[in-house]
Amino acid sequence: MNFTRATDNTPSSSSDSWARKLVSLFFIASGLSISSAQDMPNIVLLVADDLGYGELGCQGNEEIPTPHIDSLAENGIRFTQGYVTAPFCSASRAGLMTGRYQTRFGYEFNPIGAKNEDPDAGLPLGERTIADILVDSGYITGLFGKWHLGGTAKYNPIRRGFDEFFGFLHEGHYFLPPPYEGVTTWLRRKVLPGGGEGLWISQDKKRLYTTHMGNTEPDYDADNPIYHDGQPVQETEYLTDAITRESVSFIERHADKPFFLFVPYNAVHSPLQGADAYMEKFAHIEDIQRRIFAAMLANMDDSIGAVLEKLREERLEDNTLIFFISDNGGPTRELTSSNLPLRDGKGSVYEGGNRVPFLVQWKGQLPANQVYENPVISLDIFATAAALSNAQLDERKVYDGVNLIPYLKGEKNSRPHDTLFWRIDKRSAIRVGDWKLLRNPRRGQGDQWELYNLTEDISETNDLAASLPEKRSEMITAWEAMNRQMIDPVWSPNSRR
Repeated sequence: MNFTRATDNTPSSSSDSWARKLVSLFFIASGLSISSAQDMPNIVLLVADDLGYGELGCQGNEEIPTPHIDSLAENGIRFTQGYVTAPFCSASRAGLMTGRYQTRFGYEFNPIGAKNEDPDAGLPLGERTIADILVDSGYITGLFGKWHLGGTAKYNPIRRGFDEFFGFLHEGHYFLPPPYEGVTTWLRRKVLPGGGEGLWISQDKKRLYTTHMGNTEPDYDADNPIYHDGQPVQETEYLTDAITRESVSFIERHADKPFFLFVPYNAVHSPLQGADAYMEKFAHIEDIQRRIFAAMLANMDDSIGAVLEKLREERLEDNTLIFFISDNGGPTRELTSSNLPLRDGKGSVYEGGNRVPFLVQWKGQLPANQVYENPVISLDIFATAAALSNAQLDERKVYDGVNLIPYLKGEKNSRPHDTLFWRIDKRSAIRVGDWKLLRNPRRGQGDQWELYNLTEDISETNDLAASLPEKRSEMITAWEAMNRQMIDPVWSPNSRR
């Protein structure tokens, strides 16, 4: 039901009077005043998928212009030490959505393919999402893009606090389905068409197959439709553009009320598909894989520009807190997504796996064009939203994020976090102050603890574990103390049903 306010020179009808009384009674019953409801800031959370630390203009990349994302840094704050809670999509999103280390509730792995349909492989129903707490605080909530926190009915975003949902539930999705018209498509193959290894290019140069990864592109779209709220729909627009279309519509339709807009793009995640117009824009990049990546990133940047422009058009920008983050580090061999100057990337507990581009803007409330150098983590987005909305949190649970606003306004000068923790099966890490301890037993690396001073060695090239055994032991003790607070995984990627 919509209510309109009568102008000063228009007599109020009795029905208008009753409508205003009903609105007043609602706010009194909910503990809010009408003015406080109007003062609730909108919250927009923009998430890129697999975007490396070194890929934005504001992060030092001059090859691929990203002016719209960069504007958030120009008008707000760029975090040089912004982290996520896991080096891959699903577990990272579990922490982001709950404000809790996901290992506190046994969410440790990354469901892919058919594993998304495992009834246990999803965000536990006992965990409240950021949408749950905000909708209960008076916000309209919408998610447009990738979910990847459970592919069965009980995990659907519209059952997890979101009023509206457009997107998909699994780890990835084709931006355009076959026959891939209007895009250049780069796909992994274990064996090229006709046999052999290397790179295969179609006659029209619009489809390419590569064996450089040694595997075949996953069947992203299998049992993974595009949903509009609870129903599957046929989507013909390039998916990045479709996500933006729905996000802009959400802002337009809810400009008169406080809203939480969550836009988790699936760009720049594989499959690599660059739209024709953007491929032409980057025709000067000779490496075709890199050119497609550039097209996808620029497309997403323009899409974010459209979301920001809609906020300005609706005169909402000054009352909107905007976060931008990547869900994890970039998989460089797969996408060319660079994490420089950090070591390694997606899937790793070196800095390249967990330290990501992280920006925030709130015009008139937070300073502009600032760089914040203390460590922060994606968990802080939940905590900040909870504080701004006066959300009621479960006092029986431990929340690991902090409200960033006092730190960013200079009201608090200490570090938001003394300790950050990671655990993904045998891959483990902890940061205490400027010291980081890790073990990363994958890709032929051993399972021994390594020790780095990140202030002196951001690229983690000088392992100090052998030369500083006391510090190594101290850090192991700290990791073990944190680990005792966590629980075992509630599901395994290797389980069979």
